[in-house]
Amino acid sequence: MDLFAESRRRNRERVAPLALRLRPRTLDEFAGQQHFLGPGKLLRRMLEADRLMSVIFYGPPGTGKTTLAQIIANHTQSHFEEMNAASVGVKEVRAVLEAARERLGAGGKRTVLFLDEIHRFNRAQQDILLGDVEAGLIILIGATTENPFFAVNSALVSRSQIFQFAALSEEDIRVLVRRALADDERGFGKLGVTIDDDALNFIAVTSDGDARRALTAIEVAVLSSDESREPIADRREQNQGNSAASHSALGSRLPAWPQITLDIAQQSMQRKAIVYDGTGDDHYDAASALIKSMRGSDPDAAIYWVARMLEAGEDPRFIARRIAIFASEDIGNADPQAIQLAAAAYALVERIGMPECQLTLGQAAIYMATAPKSNASAMAIWTAMTDVRDGRTLPVPKHLRDTHYKQAKKLGAGEGYRYPHDHADGLVEQSYLGVSKDYYAPTDRGFEATIKDRLERWKRLLKEQADAGKADNAP
Repeated sequence: MDLFAESRRRNRERVAPLALRLRPRTLDEFAGQQHFLGPGKLLRRMLEADRLMSVIFYGPPGTGKTTLAQIIANHTQSHFEEMNAASVGVKEVRAVLEAARERLGAGGKRTVLFLDEIHRFNRAQQDILLGDVEAGLIILIGATTENPFFAVNSALVSRSQIFQFAALSEEDIRVLVRRALADDERGFGKLGVTIDDDALNFIAVTSDGDARRALTAIEVAVLSSDESREPIADRREQNQGNSAASHSALGSRLPAWPQITLDIAQQSMQRKAIVYDGTGDDHYDAASALIKSMRGSDPDAAIYWVARMLEAGEDPRFIARRIAIFASEDIGNADPQAIQLAAAAYALVERIGMPECQLTLGQAAIYMATAPKSNASAMAIWTAMTDVRDGRTLPVPKHLRDTHYKQAKKLGAGEGYRYPHDHADGLVEQSYLGVSKDYYAPTDRGFEATIKDRLERWKRLLKEQADAGKADNAP
């Protein structure tokens, strides 16, 4: 046994950041994720029975994925190995797998391999884990901020239980902050630091469920204080070594540690960092939320998602493209002006850029959300495209074929074509497709109701023409 191990651990903790020092050591200390770690929930049952299977922890930063893996390391009876996919290669992983086989073959413990940032491994690198995971020679704990169904080998995913971590609640963050200020061993308990309610609430909201960000803000607030320049040991010795009377007499020379106020908290947090991956889940999830909010005719939600993406650094042209697509797909002819506004918005975004183009995008998103909705034109083109791809190709009817070349008449091109402008109402009964198809079914919403009435009137007129033609040709 290494007699100096505990001393080294304490030294590491002394210089480590607050967020690292305060990492929970037991399941009871762990904050959040009660949907799978609460009493009677799946993962807690697995751990309490020491029957862990391969798992993948998936969720945003600062929600406890690595911390929970380290709690499992202390909890399980298996041998525990920890690696980060960003800093190791196949060689190191193969060495761990070989040692795990030898350990099990010699009658030893099974091996739990915690592979942080597993998405950093490409598919081929992930494949080397597959055989040993499938055979049960190792228990894999993979941690990732990326959607495992896209970022992790599907074979590994199918052999693992997925646990999705949620951002911590505001109350979870408040509990962690209070614990940091009260903990004598790992936090700032011996300094007597306090925090007012406004500052605590600000940190709870602005940290966006990221425990690491909240605790870092507390550490910045404390260590940037003037009192932090006085050696902590000296303050502790003075505060503990004097009687109540002498301490009172020293009061003017030993000022109390200042309270963390809202102003100090705001300075310590600086600009809110929105968790957003411009090419991953956050990117597509936020775009999906914007589209569904506009489709659901909720301008308040639509404008929030525009603001969320812009503040996170999303390319405003991407948002403009989504709005333009939406104008045709979900509004269509219910409001033909929507596509004109979307085109204008896209052009302005290209020309003026941020920050001014946020006004253009906001206006466009609100217009789309409040416009009448119809996907009839979208359904028409989708159905027609399916027919073209999967059905028999329809020939162009002879009377519709081009006649602007020599010898066209010899091929019968244009023969029998009837010019609509020569007839009443600019309509004439003839086939333009060769078969009967109904692709476009306008709704009763917005301007499309006018289109629907127009088409129905034309059908009546064409039927009257056809009936009249039959009567004229009757013997």
